[in-house]
Amino acid sequence: MVEVVVSIAVLSVGILSLITLLPSSMRLAGRSDYLGRASGILANQLQVQEAMILNPNVTVTAGGPTTTTVYPSEQGTGVKRQGDLPFTVNTTLTSLDAGAGNAWLVTVNVAWQGNATGITETVRVMRQQIFVQ
Repeated sequence: MVEVVVSIAVLSVGILSLITLLPSSMRLAGRSDYLGRASGILANQLQVQEAMILNPNVTVTAGGPTTTTVYPSEQGTGVKRQGDLPFTVNTTLTSLDAGAGNAWLVTVNVAWQGNATGITETVRVMRQQIFVQ
């Protein structure tokens, strides 16, 4: 009988320990979800800006930050799903070659509710001239 009481006490302590860890684990899971979505948005925005700069038919002007709101569930459909939170995307283009239009610094910042700092990435893009023989 004593062994049963001791095993119940040990089991109770273990279950209470797990219950106290639940709020912090939920908070960390939510944070990792936001970081994952933000990094996907960031990579997509950098890719779009790089493609725009590399296209010789597009006139690129320095400036920014340009602010847009992105909902991760849209996935190009333009339909915001219920419960989807907005991400704020700030994009800044800086000319690196005194306005010649061949080298650009693209800075993208993605922030969300509860994290105004967000995540930031910078990439240098150089438009190369086509070589003709």
